[in-house]
Amino acid sequence: MDRLLNVTTVLSVLLLLMVLISVRRAHIRVEYSVSWLLTAVAMLLLSRSRPVLEVITRWSGVPDTPLTLFLISGTLFLIMFFRFSVIISHLRDDNVALAQRVAILEYHIHSLEHHEE
Repeated sequence: MDRLLNVTTVLSVLLLLMVLISVRRAHIRVEYSVSWLLTAVAMLLLSRSRPVLEVITRWSGVPDTPLTLFLISGTLFLIMFFRFSVIISHLRDDNVALAQRVAILEYHIHSLEHHEE
């Protein structure tokens, strides 16, 4: 169990560092990095506070503490992936609307050019 918690700690710290470096280099926007940072911190705290993890295990009825840790981390990542899917869907809709507006503007410009001739 201790080895698993140590591995989870290392992975959480690596995720935290990767997100901070990506924000610093402008590879990821700050508003999108907040979810990753919160998840990395949550995993780091859970991996370092075994009593809290054991309380969650007893409360949830999960038979094993490592299983609880992976269940929590999996749930956090699924929530993040859903959130980003919603964001991507909105961006796609915005791109379609923007392309349509550009096409309408191009049509009006070509109409004006032909009208002046």
